[in-house]
This record gives sequence, structure tokens and C-alpha cells, in this order.
Amino acid sequence: MARTPYYHGPISDHFDGQRFFNPKGAAPRGFSDLLKWQLNGQRARWPQSVPVTAGKPAARVADMTITMVGHATLLIQTAGMNLLTDPVWSQRASPLAFLGPKRVAPPGIAFDDLPKIDAVLLSHNHYDHLDLATLARLHQSHAPHIITPLGNDRVIHAALPQAKVTTRDWGQSLALGPLTVHFEPCHHWSARGARDRSMALWAAFVVAGPRGKILHIGDTGFDSGRPYRDLPAKHGRIRAAILPIGAYEPRWFMRDQHQNPEEAARGFLLSGADYAIGHHWGTFQLTDEARDAPLAALATALKSHQIPETRFRALPPGEAWAIPD
Repeated sequence: MARTPYYHGPISDHFDGQRFFNPKGAAPRGFSDLLKWQLNGQRARWPQSVPVTAGKPAARVADMTITMVGHATLLIQTAGMNLLTDPVWSQRASPLAFLGPKRVAPPGIAFDDLPKIDAVLLSHNHYDHLDLATLARLHQSHAPHIITPLGNDRVIHAALPQAKVTTRDWGQSLALGPLTVHFEPCHHWSARGARDRSMALWAAFVVAGPRGKILHIGDTGFDSGRPYRDLPAKHGRIRAAILPIGAYEPRWFMRDQHQNPEEAARGFLLSGADYAIGHHWGTFQLTDEARDAPLAALATALKSHQIPETRFRALPPGEAWAIPD
């Protein structure tokens, strides 16, 4: 068996010695299914651009405020710490500067308006989450501590050898000033090219601090609720959950790896979180649904599950939410 270029470690219940996998879950679909999807002719037309009112966050926040930048990039401010999730300020979510999904909504915070960034939570290595150009800018301006699942350090250090990167496995944690970052399972996969599928790990994060706990999931399939159902017993009260609600059509292709808004609402209830922010919508067109379809579907799901809209909000880029306590 060939060795992964990213991670060498013991076999586990989610690593076979070469590739990571979702225990009792589903592997990503192959090339023939990808081609079938790409030729289906069902792709909605998105606008070329949408207006955004960019925010200017405070330097530090003692309590808990979360600001949407766009897609899976959010600024988390709590207990005097500033964290970015899956930061992408590039124009395309692609290995190529001239081809691939192009940004429709500009970043909700101008890069130069960022406060001092202490750490980056990097959930996995797909290009719409791990953007080396943005990480290089952050390293030059902020030198943040990059926190990511196993194997992704090799990707980052190949481009940024001086960056501070710490990796952990599912079920592990690390201290970050007054915070503790826990790595939790989610149902997804990874790849930077055609030959490295699932050779680096993906994860959800629970950030625990003196002002409460925050769940961040960059990407996940619902997987019968497995990413959510054990969280209350393990972590207790979660004050805010940051959950993906976009990139879900067509369902026959996407359901195993990308939950839809209905499943996000069910996951929110299973997690026991007080509040939720829906992300992963409206910035890059990755799949077939219309740009505003996740918003309408989320509203329907919240009504169906009797969840007040004040508890689960899909923030537009630039909007900040001081999470109620």
C-alpha cells in the first residue's frame, strides 16, 4: 500500500494506514457520477455580483460576537481572542487564479480591517476552505496559530514553512490562551488534486471558553445525525453553532457530504445549541441550487421544526451577531 504524502500514523477506526474515512459512513462519489452531475443542465444562474456592506469589527470582544465574512469564513471574537474559520479572501475557490468558482459576494470584512488574528481554525483542505494565498497574507500580517486536523500541516508548510501549525485527531484537543479547541468528527472528505483523496483528515471544532462554547462545522453530511448527537453529553451547553446550509443540490450527488438546510435544522436541535449561524451559502457557486435557495429552505425548515428565526440566522457577509446569553 502506498503511503500518504500528508500523514503517517497508526491505523484507527477512521484511518486505514493510507486514507481517512467516515466510520459507517459513505465515501465520496467517483468521476462517472461527477460527470453525470456536471452534464445534468440543472445549474441555476447566479448573479455575477451582489452588494455587501463590509463591517469593521472591534479590536477585541470580551463576550461573544461572530461576524460573517463569506462562505465558511467567519470571525469569532470571544474572551479577548480573535479566530478566523477557513479563511478565503481570494477571488476564486480554485487551484487556478483564472478558472474555477468565482466570488460573487466580496468579503464582509476588508482584509486590512481585520483585528489582530490569534488563530485560524482550518476544517479541511478543499480549496474553498484551505486557501494558501489567504494564509500567506495572514501569516505576513498576523502570524496566527493555524489549528487543523491531521495531515493538513504538510499542505500548509509546503507553501509556508515558517507558519505555526498544530494538528490533532478526532477526540483530541489543545489549549489556546483562555480557550480550549476540541476536534470532533464530521462526515466529509478531503482532496487537493486527483490523487490525494482523503489523505488528510477533516473535522468539526468545539471551542470552549469562559463565555461559552462554539461549535464550528465547515462541511458535513448529516449522516443520520452522527456529527451532532453525541455533542450534548460530551460538551454540555453549546452557546453558538456555526453550521453549513449551502452547496447541497443535486441531492443524489451531494447528500452524503453536504447537508441541506432541513438537515442543518435537525442537527441544530440534536446539538442542543442555543443559537446557530448558517454559512456556506451565497459566496461561491459550487452546486446547482440558486443563490438564495438556502435562505428560503432554511426558513421552511425552521418553521417545520418550530425553531424561532431569532435562534438560527443565515448571516449575510459583513453582518455581526453578538450572541445572546
